[in-house]
Amino acid sequence: MLLKRSLPKIRWQYWVKPWQQIDWLLFCLPVAASMFGGLMILSTELNQPVTDWWWHWLVAGIGSIIALFLARCRYENLIQWHWITYALTNFSLIVVMIAGTSAKGAQRWISIAGFNVQPSEFAKIGVIITLAALLHRRTASSLDSVFRVLAITAVPWGLIFLQPDLATSLVFASIVLGMLYWANANPGWLILMISPVVSAILFSISWPLSEPIVLFKELTFSPLGVFWAGAMGILGWQTLPWRKFKISAIASFSLNMLGGELGVFAWNHVLKEYQKNRLSVFINPEHDPLGAGYHLIQSRIAIGAGEIWGWGLFKGPMTQLNFVPEQHTDFIFSAVGEEFGFIGCLIVLLVYCLICFRILHVAKTAKDNFGSLLAIGVLSMIIFQLIVNVGMTVGLAPVAGIPLPWMSYGRSAMLTNFIALGIVESVANFRQRQKYY
Repeated sequence: MLLKRSLPKIRWQYWVKPWQQIDWLLFCLPVAASMFGGLMILSTELNQPVTDWWWHWLVAGIGSIIALFLARCRYENLIQWHWITYALTNFSLIVVMIAGTSAKGAQRWISIAGFNVQPSEFAKIGVIITLAALLHRRTASSLDSVFRVLAITAVPWGLIFLQPDLATSLVFASIVLGMLYWANANPGWLILMISPVVSAILFSISWPLSEPIVLFKELTFSPLGVFWAGAMGILGWQTLPWRKFKISAIASFSLNMLGGELGVFAWNHVLKEYQKNRLSVFINPEHDPLGAGYHLIQSRIAIGAGEIWGWGLFKGPMTQLNFVPEQHTDFIFSAVGEEFGFIGCLIVLLVYCLICFRILHVAKTAKDNFGSLLAIGVLSMIIFQLIVNVGMTVGLAPVAGIPLPWMSYGRSAMLTNFIALGIVESVANFRQRQKYY
């Protein structure tokens, strides 16, 4: 009699056992965000003959199944495949440059069976797996290891930058910095890594207290930029290992001066006009209110119109009358702000904070460095995309083509996020296992 009563329990444990250790809260929150995102996409398209909201939910369902499948697969097997993953990542990016389809001045998509696939999205996963495998064997406590990581990342990063896809290349940078920090890289080295970018910005933009000094026709020095380069020289002298010969200070200072001049050159000769417009209107959107600044101005108006509680679902006038361009993709957060107000925005941000904290918990409790680094790579990707996307909708960041994870419409981005979630769940699932009887 006892044996018969225990049979249903044993059968239930048999079917649930492969997912017994996964973080169900971490799985359910992105699924809920995807469902809510589809609802907001429907609101932006209520008066249009399109069905992006339906595709959003369908791809989210497929992504959820993929995530559950990956959660029951041992993530450790990815180590032996990391070079193949890296090769496939670069190959797909090369194929895009040769036979990809173009839209809005960029060549980022491959048409497969009538669907546009964006390999740069999946490349994020490939880079996370590759760097986790490298840093698992050899931490970033030495400069040789850091340079090795940078050299390996430079290939897919360069291919994406040439598409051109500046936004995704910035996501790559955030992934690398986050994983290097978690792998015991000196924080001073990480600051020195991004310091040339800061120099490029300081040299390219004329500040009220820092008018540029033109020495030659194409050579411009910004006093504020020179001050920053000097500070980086001191930081390099204090943190880099060859401080005895003061080479570190000279190299850090020179690198920042070179970065500043390259920034001026890139602004004048490399960046596309739409990229320069996006950066310019971030500082002063009213400079071009009907052109490059239109997205940002309308997004801020929509969020402000929501006030505390919002207009209600399907009732936001800015959203229903399509005043915000590309609202179902990059500016989906503005629809949340208008229809659910300040409280709705806080709840959405709270959900993302919980997702990030759960991923961080998985990284801290992983049984090995490889699993921990995988989780941190995914965490860095999500945090950066969240900050930039929300920041640009409220005017705190330049407008960039970075979607809000699980909420913005984008089939490749959605699948990438669920694949990343599945890998993190696999790390959680194969921690210290319980015994089943």
